[in-house]
Amino acid sequence: MIHGMTGFGSAQFSLGGIRGLVEVKSQNHRYLDVVYYLPAGLASLENRMRSLISKQARRGRVTVSVKITDKPLQKLNFNKEAVKEYLKYANVLKKEFGLQNDLMLSDLIRLPGVVEAKETQISADKIWRIIEKSLTSALASLLKMRQREGKSLQADIRNLLNKMSGHIKRIQARARDLLRDGKKRLTDEEFLSFQKGCDINEELIRMAHYIEEFKRLLKAAGSVGKRMDFVAQEMQRETNTIGAKVQDTTISNAVIALKSKIEKLREQAQNIE
Repeated sequence: MIHGMTGFGSAQFSLGGIRGLVEVKSQNHRYLDVVYYLPAGLASLENRMRSLISKQARRGRVTVSVKITDKPLQKLNFNKEAVKEYLKYANVLKKEFGLQNDLMLSDLIRLPGVVEAKETQISADKIWRIIEKSLTSALASLLKMRQREGKSLQADIRNLLNKMSGHIKRIQARARDLLRDGKKRLTDEEFLSFQKGCDINEELIRMAHYIEEFKRLLKAAGSVGKRMDFVAQEMQRETNTIGAKVQDTTISNAVIALKSKIEKLREQAQNIE
């Protein structure tokens, strides 16, 4: 079953007084590219996260964000020396400019450097266990979205392949008509040259094979997007050859329709893991 590459998942975590949120999202990309947005001190977890993600996704730009929403203060420190300095200069200003001394405790506390709050330092090793669990949960939600996208892509691709088969049948029928008509109006020598010049049987057989190959890839497990893109390129090459060999309005119109659908296949292959 094919998977898309667009998804999102999130999970909350808590450890002691620390609470946070893990968010993970993915978008289309040729390879697996992981981008991290982590709090200070947790950069050492990047390799562990990538190892976890690479087991679940093979392609896509995956963005991992860890946010600490709440953590306890470790210690409050009142800087008495800073208070003394503020009061000293307040008295100087009072005497120099004749001001009233209405400096309140609430005013002092708000002054820079008077109250220093030291935050709890988060240990990467200690918090990894809970982050790993949350990341695993978030990835599960992301993968479900990618699976749902895969189902939609599969339905669209099957529809394109069925229409392409119809175009190929029309080309085959028209090619037979052209040969019958040529047989009637041309000499044997002229007909042999005509038949050789517009023989597209090999290309049509390959096109039918590539359509079946695409259908097999739709049922395959793992990362198939790159292989689908390769098959679509081969389809494009064979279609160009058909159009170049046979100068006929009916076949040319079918070739144009085929090219349009192959281009859509290639676009969809870019969305598949």
